[in-house]
Amino acid sequence: MTQAVPAQAATSRPYTAVLVVPTGIGAAVGGYAGDALPVARAIASVVDTLITHPNVMNGAQLYWPLPNAHYVEGYGLDQFAAGRWGLRPVHRNRIGLVLDAAIEADLRWRHLQAADAARATLGLDLTDYVVTDAPLAVELRRAESGATWGTIGRPDSLLRAAERSRAAGAEAIAVVARFPDDTDADALQDYRQGHGVDPLAGAEAVISHLVVRTLRLPCAHAPALSPLPLDTSISPKSAAEEIGYTFLPCVLAGLSRAPQFVVGPRLSDFGGGSSPTSSPTLWADQVDAIVVPASACGGSALLNLSRRALAIAVEANTTALAVSPEALGIAVVRVGSYLEAVGLLAAHRAGVHPQALTAQMPQLKEFRPAAEVHPLGR
Repeated sequence: MTQAVPAQAATSRPYTAVLVVPTGIGAAVGGYAGDALPVARAIASVVDTLITHPNVMNGAQLYWPLPNAHYVEGYGLDQFAAGRWGLRPVHRNRIGLVLDAAIEADLRWRHLQAADAARATLGLDLTDYVVTDAPLAVELRRAESGATWGTIGRPDSLLRAAERSRAAGAEAIAVVARFPDDTDADALQDYRQGHGVDPLAGAEAVISHLVVRTLRLPCAHAPALSPLPLDTSISPKSAAEEIGYTFLPCVLAGLSRAPQFVVGPRLSDFGGGSSPTSSPTLWADQVDAIVVPASACGGSALLNLSRRALAIAVEANTTALAVSPEALGIAVVRVGSYLEAVGLLAAHRAGVHPQALTAQMPQLKEFRPAAEVHPLGR
């Protein structure tokens, strides 16, 4: 028996969606240890290609391979959305591992064992690791809004190590920096209980942004921390970070097939002599939709992509921010939850107007420009 080919697959170009949950802003979904991964899985099932970033996909010891998802670091995602960089899919990347010189010997061995386990159990390809020539001196900060950020005292040491890793053959780079153990006790407790802001996330973004901006290679970060005392009351949303000594496995899995960045002229309106179906490189003007939290609409990815793609703002994913799309003049479709967002994406991909799925369908009206005067003066 010959299997039927879905009509859309034969007549339509691939449908691409972007899922963004900014890091370090206390997102109700995506502000913890990989708790937005179920959203990514659901969206990936109704689109041809999903583009998202490590904050969505990383679950510390846990991860989920999505064959049609692109794992793109935040700075690279912003460059892609602006049309400056393209995304070239790969079959696999050889991953370089950069370790902070400040990591203690026992903790370093835990991370090296995780890397060896990824090689032996998952079949990932890693170069020999590189240790920075100076401690990176990561410091954590918190803004008045409650969002977190951080600084790195020795960015020069990080970049030298990343360059050495690239010279060793790395096509993507995993960075493990030693983070302070003496974080705000109350903030950490709130986070472990599932109602706070991740105290580490903002500083992690600084590290990966620096590497991607400088080397234009895929990069993601895993913090090195001393294990926390057992707490039987922690939230399931933060539990993934409690079950091991390292957060490295999800980073290595994500980077293993992260797309490479391509710098060059982007496609414009699918012109330039190539079509979106024939080009192996994905460009911003091939994006059909972007999904973001409704209170965190100030990111450059949304600002750029909303000019040409359907923008969906999810109200249930509250954050520490209060940046609405209306305040920025961005046209969005607001939905209550990610369940609604998945349904809207499915309808958009199928070419079905969402109102046709409801009981209310108003009659068509004659279009009249606002300045038009009726011939009879009425």
